[in-house]
Parts: sequence; structure tokens; C-alpha cells
Amino acid sequence: QVQLVETGGGLVQAGGSLRLSCAASGRTFSSYAMGWFRQAQGKEREFVAAISRAGGSTGYAHSVKGRFTISRDNAKNTVYLQMNSLKPEDTAVYYCAADRWPRVAIAVATTGYDYWGQGTQVTVSS
Repeated sequence: QVQLVETGGGLVQAGGSLRLSCAASGRTFSSYAMGWFRQAQGKEREFVAAISRAGGSTGYAHSVKGRFTISRDNAKNTVYLQMNSLKPEDTAVYYCAADRWPRVAIAVATTGYDYWGQGTQVTVSS
């Protein structure tokens, strides 16, 4: 089992940047693919980005492609989400998640992930 803790959320103006971090417990971090999801008030949780175990493959939602970058440091048991050119519609609680199953393709559905963090609020003002 792995425990995940997100940090780095906050209030930022439109056009600004934030970097989220997700620290994982345990010694097997490199065996998990990792994803970021977000949930705006009154909406369903949606996929944002994901990265494979070794970091060689990434995937992004269309709405964030070109603005957000996911990366990981397996030596530090941490996955990051660099968010640039933020928009008010990016406002949400952001969650990181871990997928323990080996897959051919990166999972983009919430059901593809086994462990979740508690979330960190990102608010983008216009």
C-alpha cells in the first residue's frame, strides 16, 4: 500500500503558475504509474495527466495539453505537476493517484487508480 500527500496548491491569478507535488510513502514508488486528477465544485473528478513507472510515457487531458507538465523523481518518491498559463477554469481540488497494475497504456479513468491523496485546492482568479 502507498500513502500520497499533495502539496503546492494555492491562489494564483490567471496566467500564473503553480507546481504541485505529491509525496509517496513506501519503497516501491517506481512500481506505480501516477496520475493527477481534479474535481471542480459540483463536477465529477476528471483526468488531468499521468506518467508511467519509469517516466518515459506521459498523457494529458486535451484541456491542459501544452500548459501542464507531469514529471516524477523516483529517488524522491515524488510526482510533480507544473501548471503554467493557468485559467479560472483550472480551479479545482487536485488529487494525485497511484496505479499498481502493469498496463500497456496509461490509465485515464479514476477506476484505473488504487490509491489517492487527500487533495490540494487550486484557485485561479480572473
